[in-house]
Amino acid sequence: MSNALRMPAEWERHDATWIGWPHHEPDWPGKLAPIPWVYTEIVRALGQFERVEILCHNDQVAEEARACLTLHGVEESQYRLHLQPTDRVWLRDSGATGVHRADGSTALVRWGFNAWAKYDNFALDNEVPARMAEISGLPVINAVRHDNGQPLILEGGGIETDGAGTLLVTEEWLLSDVQVRNPGYGREDYERAFREYLGITNTIWLGEGCVGDDTHGHIDDIARFVAPGVVVLAHEEDAHDENHVRSLDNLHRLRAAHDARGKSLDVVTLPFPRAVIMDGMRLPASYANFYVGNGVCIVPTFNDKNDRVALNILADLMPQHEIVGIHAVDLVWGLGTLHCLSQQQPAARSQSS
Repeated sequence: MSNALRMPAEWERHDATWIGWPHHEPDWPGKLAPIPWVYTEIVRALGQFERVEILCHNDQVAEEARACLTLHGVEESQYRLHLQPTDRVWLRDSGATGVHRADGSTALVRWGFNAWAKYDNFALDNEVPARMAEISGLPVINAVRHDNGQPLILEGGGIETDGAGTLLVTEEWLLSDVQVRNPGYGREDYERAFREYLGITNTIWLGEGCVGDDTHGHIDDIARFVAPGVVVLAHEEDAHDENHVRSLDNLHRLRAAHDARGKSLDVVTLPFPRAVIMDGMRLPASYANFYVGNGVCIVPTFNDKNDRVALNILADLMPQHEIVGIHAVDLVWGLGTLHCLSQQQPAARSQSS
């Protein structure tokens, strides 16, 4: 590819995974207590394969994180704790996106962040990319709008790439009139930005995300690359379920699409779990919100018969990875799960496998 920047696929080699330790009770109203233990299991699963960099809101949060990790037998060599105040801990969206430069080195693309154009408190989260750069020593590339030079508002949960020039996004996220990230920006403007900052030559636009998605259409709850040319799509077969029409439309779009190489996509469907309801609200429970680390793939599970089905599908598609289920019924009350809370730091290309 001739582009100066390239966003690697998630399965390419990482130097580390970034997360933020949970501390904001309103993200899990009445249910914060079990959440640190879910994060502990995440670090326990990932830490055997790559270092986990953990941002902690203050000293007390850092002490609580260390205590949880120690109790679960996570070795200190597998993680590092860093002080960084945050509003929330969804680092997929507030954190920087790792890219490769033309010389193979890694840099961090810093998007503007405004809490999904929905919440007022995001000033602390907007500083997360700078802290990631300070700790990692990686250079920062500030993404700006081409029309006015202002920060380009995007979130990592909305972009999904095969690492070879193809990107999946949804129209609901960027082109609808709800939770508008960049007023005045259209399809061509976004595709230009994807080329400039991510090395994308072919953007595939899906329709809507899943029901209950607080972000209004992030791709990482519905469609993910697992290999070049291979996409898994969360698909609801029950015609009476709200996700059915949405996922069927996306299935048709993917089957008609071609990747940057001009090849048709191999589309594999993942089931949804049965609806997860809390306080009368349908939550965005989806197996597609998995996270791929170095030799491991952690997958949200929901005490559902389809847990086994989804884990087996992903195991067949990623035979070089250990597939580890992480209980996420409590976690998804925060309106996100494993991919939403994590952000990879790609290894330099010369180190990539």
